[in-house]
Amino acid sequence: MKAVFQTLIALLLLAAGAAWGDVLDRIVAVVEQDVILASELEEEAESIRQELRRRGAAPPSDDELHRHVLERLIIQRIQLARAERAGLRVDDATLDATVNRIAAQNNMTLSQLHDALARDGIEFSRFREELRQEIAINRLQQARVESQVEVTPREIEEALETAATDDGVEYHVAHIQVSTPEGASAAEIREARQRATELHRRVTQNEADFEAIAAAFSDARTATDGGSLGWRLPGQLPSAFAELVPELQPGEISDVIQAATGFHIVKLLDTRREGIETVEETRARHILVRTDDQMGDEDAQGLLVELLKRIEAGEAFADLAREHSQDPGSAPDGGDLGWTAPGLLVPAFQEVMDGLEPDEISEPFPTQFGWHIVQVEDRRVRDITDERRRERIAEQIYQRKSQEALEQWLRRLREEAYVEYRLEG
Repeated sequence: MKAVFQTLIALLLLAAGAAWGDVLDRIVAVVEQDVILASELEEEAESIRQELRRRGAAPPSDDELHRHVLERLIIQRIQLARAERAGLRVDDATLDATVNRIAAQNNMTLSQLHDALARDGIEFSRFREELRQEIAINRLQQARVESQVEVTPREIEEALETAATDDGVEYHVAHIQVSTPEGASAAEIREARQRATELHRRVTQNEADFEAIAAAFSDARTATDGGSLGWRLPGQLPSAFAELVPELQPGEISDVIQAATGFHIVKLLDTRREGIETVEETRARHILVRTDDQMGDEDAQGLLVELLKRIEAGEAFADLAREHSQDPGSAPDGGDLGWTAPGLLVPAFQEVMDGLEPDEISEPFPTQFGWHIVQVEDRRVRDITDERRRERIAEQIYQRKSQEALEQWLRRLREEAYVEYRLEG
């Protein structure tokens, strides 16, 4: 019944539009209760053609490009349908905040972002809608996949033990993935192998750069980043090509590799060796006076000036902090903030503290919490190499497990969804 119902919807939508031969209205796929039109397919394909040309690469044949783009659109529509069912809607306030953040990250005003998109031939309304869809899909993936991924202390310890034998060498890797469905037939595997072989030929014969081909044709989640997996220790590389990568030289591209989920082409972008990482930490005390209806800025500043005079007269900063500071976290310890690394404190406080020498006390100054005086007691340089390695390994394990779980989840979604192809209709 479901297939019949979906087909009826598609026929009704088709009848309401232009003739079948009109490419702008022709349905190229039915995806559950939605359809993909030829105009949408061609719009996405053209954006890839333009990107390939911008990188000096020749676009592939229309048939090859359309087949790949259609699969991407199908996966996108399936996820959007699941997000809609789950109530994962993106309101205008969230969308506006994201647009503003994107503009700021690119050192642009909103107007400048609008103009930049227009120069690239992208309508601002289309940009917003695609961004809305991307946010909804990201929320769905977070809820269904990423939130379920756990990194255990044991996994971190095992990875640390392995890393200790690798001399701290890390690999910056990119890959192109040609996926095969779960339980793929011999014909499907053969077709995927042929696609991967053709992509391998193009990148190794310099018909197109690796990143452009990955962005246009890789089925991996990293496609939009040119296939980059970022920096990885050997033990955190995908198992399909973990043993191969250390044998490559920077810039070298592997042969086509077959794995359970499809075929991979791997490029080693660069290598590096972990260096010693240090951080300068500061130990300081402070006294905080909060402002409210009874305690204005002038009163708070005046109180701290009086406390400074008492300190200069010989009273201990710590004793006055216990008596007068309104910071519940540090007041019982005489205002002691412990050892802090740069970036842990609010910028206004950090700036004043960084400008002091050991044993020096600041003049009263404001932050969003109220008025402060701060005394720097000491500074030290601490080796944080092991801490940073642990953090990187934990993040790499999470990213690897998330990627594997996401690919499995997307394959299940694709297998479960109703899809009817009309591409050659």
